[in-house]
Amino acid sequence: MSAPPPPVGVVTGLVAEARCLERCSNGAIPIVFCSGGSAARAREGARRLAADGAGGLLSFGMAGGLDPKLAPGALVLAARVVAPDGTRFDTSREWRERLRVEVSGGCELATGDVAGRDGPVHSPAEKRALYETTGAAAVDMESHAVAAVAREAGLPFLVVRAIADPAQRSVPSWALSGLAADGRTRPLAVLARLALRPWEAPGLLALARDSAAAMASLRRVADFSALFAAPR
Repeated sequence: MSAPPPPVGVVTGLVAEARCLERCSNGAIPIVFCSGGSAARAREGARRLAADGAGGLLSFGMAGGLDPKLAPGALVLAARVVAPDGTRFDTSREWRERLRVEVSGGCELATGDVAGRDGPVHSPAEKRALYETTGAAAVDMESHAVAAVAREAGLPFLVVRAIADPAQRSVPSWALSGLAADGRTRPLAVLARLALRPWEAPGLLALARDSAAAMASLRRVADFSALFAAPR
């Protein structure tokens, strides 16, 4: 009897994103690291997952939209990741196509590259400039770090991201104050900042609504077994 496949190692930014994986229905239990929105911690976590025997690395969670056609909740299945220095990392074609075939009809996946950045991209102008220079559909702060580790470890790599703040949406510069290093949220820290900037409440409420749409999409795609079936 053949040995069971090794688990997929998943890097997320938030604990809430990792919880979306708890509903995976195929019995494959991934091993997960939450980076707290830090590229350096994402790299460290990916290396730890590889050392722990992960058979593939998955960057999973929310992202900022760069392509103006992508609405909140849209799922992006990346063909490539563009690092801040312009290096491009290909995702696993076999893994990508396996997931695409399985979700066909049950979940819509947009195709496009993902840009990796070491810090948040706040304004529509920043997003537009990044879209024009990279052609990427979305941006996050983990995928480029995970991609680099996957390449150095010789592991298959996949990116699935849901749009939380579309290209036209501004993100308050202090929004990440509510994110702890372990990926847990600190709502009181956000409320304290908001008390000093009450005029930004509508934007924060819109971001919360759009993030809820993204989380719903992540929970939906986590039901598909191909997400956790890295090619050997």
